[in-house]
Amino acid sequence: MMELDSAKLSMTVLMTPDQANFSGNVHGGTILKYLDQVAYACASRYAGSYVVTLSVDQVTFRQPVYVGELVTFLASINFTGRTSMEVGIKVITENIREKSVRHTNSCFFTMVAVGDDGRPIEVPKLEPVTVDQKRRYQNALQRREIRLELADRYRSIQTAPVSQ
Repeated sequence: MMELDSAKLSMTVLMTPDQANFSGNVHGGTILKYLDQVAYACASRYAGSYVVTLSVDQVTFRQPVYVGELVTFLASINFTGRTSMEVGIKVITENIREKSVRHTNSCFFTMVAVGDDGRPIEVPKLEPVTVDQKRRYQNALQRREIRLELADRYRSIQTAPVSQ
């Protein structure tokens, strides 16, 4: 039996007219939906359990995606906490006729593994081996620190008294 790398996943989808606006550009919401599905598939495969989306960071639409293009979502588990995982996703768009390839989007999802009772459960610890995996792991650690710092800042804004 063939064994798959449980920390990686790729999915390719053809963009069709029902996913686009009148200009032929694929809706950002369509891409976001696929991103969430890919993050779910990658994280649940790695954790071996149901997962939920906790947050999405740095969704930047670098270039438009057009009807008729193939869009490939390349996902990897970059970091694991006790119950959470960072899933990095790179989006590559291919114009079939022109044989051109573009990097159109990248983002980071934080997914949490949950048990049958809906409570968070532990995930396998990620052990980065390759240079690329180690780089992704270190970058994910930095993003995690930034997320925690931002959460603290937002909490302080929400609890600060309103001055007049």
